[in-house]
Amino acid sequence: MTPDPSCHGESPPQSLLVYTYEDTVGDGLVKLPFLQDLRARLPATRITWCAGVGPTSYAGALAPLTTGLLDEVMGEAGIGTGAAELLRLSRPLGGRRFDVVLDTQHTLVRTLCVRRVAHGCFVSGAAGFRFSDRRPPAGAPRPRHLIDDLAGLLDLLTPRPAAVAAPPLAVPDAYRAAACAALPDGTVYVGLAPGAGDSEKIWPLAGFIALAREQLEQGRVPVFFLGPDERGLLEDIRAAVPGARFPEWEGRGATGPIFAIALAERLAAAVANDSGAGHMLAAGGAPLVSLFSKHDPEKYAPRARRLAVVDSKSFGGTDPARIPVDAVSRALAELLA
Repeated sequence: MTPDPSCHGESPPQSLLVYTYEDTVGDGLVKLPFLQDLRARLPATRITWCAGVGPTSYAGALAPLTTGLLDEVMGEAGIGTGAAELLRLSRPLGGRRFDVVLDTQHTLVRTLCVRRVAHGCFVSGAAGFRFSDRRPPAGAPRPRHLIDDLAGLLDLLTPRPAAVAAPPLAVPDAYRAAACAALPDGTVYVGLAPGAGDSEKIWPLAGFIALAREQLEQGRVPVFFLGPDERGLLEDIRAAVPGARFPEWEGRGATGPIFAIALAERLAAAVANDSGAGHMLAAGGAPLVSLFSKHDPEKYAPRARRLAVVDSKSFGGTDPARIPVDAVSRALAELLA
């Protein structure tokens, strides 16, 4: 049997299936740099993104951002539901074949299920690459950051481009126009995102208010990013920081993560908790101060163009309230310098 050239690095694959369990909006935001890396390395490959069990935000709220990065998106594909799949006679996806199947998760039973997709080459880090057709050198450490871990899988297929820029995100023109109307040229804007899905990762609001007042004193305009869960903070912040902007709540008709990314393109810098909002701001290119507490920034920090991490563990514990305002202020000033 002739070895599959896609599995031995002899030529780029013509088709590639990327398997994930599911992608919430937060997951999708975190993985956007991986999508850009994937397309930069494989510009001519047909790339299919497959959420095997749950939905994927790449077919929902984040779909416009995948233009030019993904050729096809599947959600709830029925792959990885459980061990009973392994007893089926028919192959998944109607027997459709891909040159490469790239498994991005590490749960063994799901790996065995997705390995049944017809393929020329299967790449997976599950069980120490035991079921993968390509493996890293023996003893190679597993990267700590999620994006580096995913990039390591790509390294097994194709070398990292030395000087090829990652393709930009396809933010629709309508969102950019709305962002321009909300934050017109001629002013220096600093973003502040005081929320997080996990309340244990939220720096006290008083710290964000202090930073906002400081920015106003220095001639900059603070821009607060408040999701639906932070709606109750709006009036308190308005009263505490006259002159602050809240573009997502100003009745312009544009909302959601893509609008936040478009707004981030217009920021001089931003501060956010360890949250989805932080990844939105990073995706928009804003230099970012990322506030960490219970989680490890080496694993979860946003891939911002310029990043400063302030970690509560440097101040004695995992309570974000341990982070002093002056430490965040200094980090922000360095990004703005």
